[in-house]
Amino acid sequence: MEVAFILEKLILVVIVFTITLVIAMYSTLAERKIAGFMQDRHGPDRAGIFGLLQPLCDGGKFFFKEEIIPSGAHKPLFILGPVIAIITACISSAVIPWGQDLTINGKVISLQVASGINIGVLYMFGVIALGVYGIMLGGWASNNKFSLMGAIRAASQSISYEIGMGLSLIALLMVTGTLQLEDIVAQQSGFVNWNIWVQPLGFLIFITCAFAECNRVPFDLPECETELVGGYHTEYSSMKLGLYMFSEYINMFVSSALMAALYFGGYNFPFMYELGLSENWITIIGVIVFFLKIFGFIFFFMWIRWTLPRFRYDQLMNLGWKVLIPLAIANIVLTGVITLVKDTYF
Repeated sequence: MEVAFILEKLILVVIVFTITLVIAMYSTLAERKIAGFMQDRHGPDRAGIFGLLQPLCDGGKFFFKEEIIPSGAHKPLFILGPVIAIITACISSAVIPWGQDLTINGKVISLQVASGINIGVLYMFGVIALGVYGIMLGGWASNNKFSLMGAIRAASQSISYEIGMGLSLIALLMVTGTLQLEDIVAQQSGFVNWNIWVQPLGFLIFITCAFAECNRVPFDLPECETELVGGYHTEYSSMKLGLYMFSEYINMFVSSALMAALYFGGYNFPFMYELGLSENWITIIGVIVFFLKIFGFIFFFMWIRWTLPRFRYDQLMNLGWKVLIPLAIANIVLTGVITLVKDTYF
C-alpha cells in the first residue's frame, strides 16, 4: 500500500512538473505573439507552423550557447542562484488542488501532490519568500554593480509586497476559516460562492502584489533594462540565464493558479452537478476549466506588460507601503465587522 501511494505521488509529480515546464516554455511564445498582436505586427512565425517550434529553438540556444562565468564572480553562489530560483518556483505548486479526486478501479486518486496539508497557504508564502534568495545570491555573486542593485531592488520589492499580499489573504482566511487550499476551493462550489464576490478588494490587492512578486511590468524594477542593463542576471548566459527566465514564467503560472484557486473557484464551474455526469467526468472537466482560468490570468499578465509603463522606484515603494498595506488593513477590519454583524444578527 505504501509503495502504491509513493508511486502514485511520483507519477503526479512528474505530470505536474512536465505540464509546468511546457506551459512556461510556451508562455514565452505566447508573450511574443500577444506583443505582436497588440503592436500590429507578426510574432515569431518561422520555426514550425505558426512558430510553434520557436520555444524549442530558444531552449536549444540556451543549452548550446557558451557558458561564461566572470572572473571576479563567487563561482559556487553564482551557480547556486539560478538553481534556487528554479527549484523554489517548481515546488511552490505542490499544495495546489488541480481537481477533485479521480476514482479508477475503485481506487481514489488525489489530484494534489501534497494533499492534507493544513497550512497550505503558509507553505505557499514560505516557498515564495525563499525564491528571492536565488535572485539575491545571483546578483551579489556576479560581482557587478548593476546586478547587485537589481538584487537589492528585488529583495526590497519582495518584502514590501509580501506584506500586502499576506494581509489581503488574512481577510480571505477570516471568511473561509481554513488554511487548506483544497478546503478553500471546495467551499466555492457554485458560481455565487466564489470568493471574488465576498473579497473583491482583497483580490485587487493580491493580484497587484502578485505582479510585483513575479517582477512583471509595471513592477519589473529588478531587471529594468533601461537603467540596470539586465538587472540581477546581467552577467548570466547559457542555461543559467534560461533557468532564471524559466523561473519567472513558472512563478507567473503558479501565481495564476493560486489566484484561480483562492478567488475564482479553482476547478469548480457553474452547474457542474446539474449536468448528470459521473464524478470522473466532472473531475476531468473541472481540471480543464481550472487551466482555462489559469490561461486567462496568464494572458492578463501579458496584456498588462504591453499596456502599462514601468513605475519609478519611489512610486513602486509608495504604492506598496502607503496604498496597498493600508488598504489591506482596512479590508481586514471591514471583513471582521461584516462577519461579526452576520454572526450576531443572521
